[in-house]
Amino acid sequence: MTSPFSLMSRRGALHLGGILAPLALAGCMVGPSYHRPAAPVSARFKELTPAAGWERARPAMAELPKGAWWTIYNDPVLNRLESQVAISNQNVRMYEANYRQARAMIDSVRAQLFPTLSGSLGFNRNSQGRGSRSASTGSLVSYGGAATNTTETTYSMGPSASWDLDLWGRIRRNIQSQVTEAQASAADLANATLSYQAQLATAYFNLRYQDSLQELLRRYVDFNTQALQITQNQYEAGTADPTAVMQARTQLEQNRATLIQAGIARAQYEHAIAVLMGRPPADLTITPGTLPRQIPAIPVGVPADLLQRRPDVAAAERAMEQYNAQIGADMAAFFPDVTLTADYSYSGDPIGQLVQVVNRIWSLGASASEVLFQGGSRMAAVHGANAQYDSAVATYRQTVLTALQNTEDNLSNLRILEQQATQQQIALDFANQAVQVSLNQYEAGTQIYTTVITNETTALSNAESALSIQQQRMVDSVALVQALGGGWNATSLPSKASMQTDNPFLPSFIQKDKNQ
Repeated sequence: MTSPFSLMSRRGALHLGGILAPLALAGCMVGPSYHRPAAPVSARFKELTPAAGWERARPAMAELPKGAWWTIYNDPVLNRLESQVAISNQNVRMYEANYRQARAMIDSVRAQLFPTLSGSLGFNRNSQGRGSRSASTGSLVSYGGAATNTTETTYSMGPSASWDLDLWGRIRRNIQSQVTEAQASAADLANATLSYQAQLATAYFNLRYQDSLQELLRRYVDFNTQALQITQNQYEAGTADPTAVMQARTQLEQNRATLIQAGIARAQYEHAIAVLMGRPPADLTITPGTLPRQIPAIPVGVPADLLQRRPDVAAAERAMEQYNAQIGADMAAFFPDVTLTADYSYSGDPIGQLVQVVNRIWSLGASASEVLFQGGSRMAAVHGANAQYDSAVATYRQTVLTALQNTEDNLSNLRILEQQATQQQIALDFANQAVQVSLNQYEAGTQIYTTVITNETTALSNAESALSIQQQRMVDSVALVQALGGGWNATSLPSKASMQTDNPFLPSFIQKDKNQ
């Protein structure tokens, strides 16, 4: 139900302005103020306690390098590859476009705070007959003995304006919601960039593992070649049987086949790296290298740091304020919507003399509309907005818990893998000694060749296990860097003020709200 009223006089318009100006300047906004809910964080990480053995090994670095976190690995090839992810990765570009769209929507919503101005130009031509009808016959009786027909042309032009005063903050709450959504989109962009950078680093270290595995297999192929030559010489000298030669040949060919098979995974990792860089696989060739032997020092800090350093946590936190603002926007529907209107136009003929005082028409007015009954839809909207906010709070807290779990998992992985690597190296050393001893015994004729093969197979298995452990340590170090946010900080999010251009025509209370 709408209750419009118009004030046609200048005196009435001034009186209306005197009534509404204090309300406009007050600029109240209904709805709850936003306060960040508490997050479930512990005082310190479980894996950084002295009992876990990490306390003495904590690095002296204060934080990860901002942006280029991969430089801690001191690998020029990795640095070159990673630098292309944020520029050319197509998924990152998609998130960047989503962010730009969210920013554009801010201006779209903010435009509702301004008066709407429009202009019109009209032309109307009509014809009307003149005369009277006879009371007895009903026929047309003309004036002056004949019926007349009058044709008139009317031109009109002029501007009009309307302005929603937003007394209860509905529009400003929608702006607040859109601004925080844009900030969440910026955090999503940062999180996607970090994710694809981590994927590239993981693929790169897996590729280097395949390079090192191939090098390991080449060494064993060389060993098998030498062993075959020794066996062949002994056979020709009559001190070895043909079976030993066949066993040596079998072991050599089997390791050659395994060496060839290792190239499959390497090629796939190289292809994956190219796509993560936004390039066709045919355009990238990575020269073989070796898997690093040392894990770089990674600063961890305290659990509370994750609230500022993880972009996914920041995105979840921004979503809470977005839905909190939506509660206020839905609550504003319970209050009257007040709109000011103004028209100024000229109407007459001929068009050459249209702009004259005698043809001028103007009006000022205001209208207030209030929905008296809508079947409970407004209350349902508020309840729905509250439910969305509660869902966002739960999502935020779960995101924090997941971040803590990721960090703890990778800390424990690195701690345990370090211990396993030490023990595996001991086993490998003994396995290599066993190979050498059994080969010496075979050459001396005190041991059969099957023993050499058995010990060699055991040594190769132990060498592959040691290399696999080092691969997992490198991959987990990348995962730990990602879990810690990769050097990102919530302060790098665009501020609310930066996403809204100051305008001197906006009321002071609107200017103030942009920073809230």
